[in-house]
Amino acid sequence: MIRVAVLALGLALGGPALALSCLPPDVAETYRRAAEAEEAYIVVQGRLEFDPARLPSTDMIPQQKPAHTLIPARLTGQALTKDGFDQAFDRAITLDVQCFGPWCASAVPGTDYLGFLERRDGGYVLAVDPCGGMGHPNPTPAMRDKVLQCLQGGPCTPTRP
Repeated sequence: MIRVAVLALGLALGGPALALSCLPPDVAETYRRAAEAEEAYIVVQGRLEFDPARLPSTDMIPQQKPAHTLIPARLTGQALTKDGFDQAFDRAITLDVQCFGPWCASAVPGTDYLGFLERRDGGYVLAVDPCGGMGHPNPTPAMRDKVLQCLQGGPCTPTRP
């Protein structure tokens, strides 16, 4: 009887409570995903600019697959080479803001990003999702050093708490 009442209450409130569980973003893990992908990636650290009015709004409508909102953006900074972040980068890119169910990625214009940009026919794409995706806002010097270490063939293991 109690089980039926709990089930009825859950249905009356719109279904079971949903939660998104993500591991903290780690640049070594992002580097590994990019290195193992079939697509080509470059790593850039710089200031991300875009129109925040174009960000998707969050809703509680269940979605069967991730939703993508493509936003024109600009990333200005330095691209990573074997010698470090020493190649000027100032380009229009596409910001791919992804939503998983009711959870959407967030980004803030004017923020410094360490971005793993996918090279596509139409240019470069920075994909961000509710768990971080391929962009790391406000990177620390240690994060930059870790990515360079990964590129140079040094230890590239994620640091998990």
